[in-house]
Amino acid sequence: MRFVLKSLPRMVVMAALVDSALFVPLGGILALLSFALFGVPLQSFVTFGGFVAAPQGLIIWWAVFLVPSLVYAAYMMPWHPK
Repeated sequence: MRFVLKSLPRMVVMAALVDSALFVPLGGILALLSFALFGVPLQSFVTFGGFVAAPQGLIIWWAVFLVPSLVYAAYMMPWHPK
């Protein structure tokens, strides 16, 4: 259990790196699909329909993409102690 607790910060850093690397391509694809399928403009997509400002919307979207990145990092993390 101690090894798992010591590995959590590394797992979060790994997830943040994966999330940051995939944020622009996946976010762009998601924004393009929402525009093509539902007609949602980019500004409305980023700001959640004007509910938040654009910088805050980007942070929220980054946090939304962090959840699957955490799952990926937990799956790919070597959990065997050295």
